[in-house]
Amino acid sequence: MELYVLDTNVFFNMEARFGLGEKTEDVVKLLTAIIKKQTSEQSAIYYMTPRTVEEFLSFFDDKSQLFLTEFISSLTVKTPDYSMMQIPSHILSQFIDEVRQRAYRGMNIAEEEMKNVGQIFMGKEVLPKKDFEITIGQRVKHFRERYRHATRYGFIDSVADLDNILLAKELQAYLITSDEGIVKWGRTLGIKEMRPEVFGQRVRDVEVPHHQG
Repeated sequence: MELYVLDTNVFFNMEARFGLGEKTEDVVKLLTAIIKKQTSEQSAIYYMTPRTVEEFLSFFDDKSQLFLTEFISSLTVKTPDYSMMQIPSHILSQFIDEVRQRAYRGMNIAEEEMKNVGQIFMGKEVLPKKDFEITIGQRVKHFRERYRHATRYGFIDSVADLDNILLAKELQAYLITSDEGIVKWGRTLGIKEMRPEVFGQRVRDVEVPHHQG
């Protein structure tokens, strides 16, 4: 029996080559049918952590929609057992060192952007409020993109990410995600992984009754 831990981006990252649908609702409905069939055949169990479920539902205004409740009810929702999990000290040291390096890079980017803003307005008269907002808004957007890439890209930045990794480790399950940070730290902890396109092909091969799109 195969065990899978699903990350939120399975349903929202249409560029990850999961190949399960062109929009989120289609992906959810298809996976619900697949999960129900494989569960009844006892060929696979699909897990999500409570935090991942909350994160998943936060993308929908109406959380009571039937396709959402059917999907959640088809899953096994489980929190990793923190009391039984041991993380080697060298991995913790590596994690702390990366946090420090990313914080330092973020600080440098902030300093660079402050200097850039200063150069934009150097020698200029005070701009009208609207012009100022437009000018500074472009720099703020650029700063946010650079800062996000330096501090978050390729890194786990939420407890939900950590829950996914630890649950996959605990269950010896495949963690299904396209998040490069989760993949990187999942490999550090030795979890099982499956590329998005491989998972997509595997579940598409499951024959399910026709579902309404």
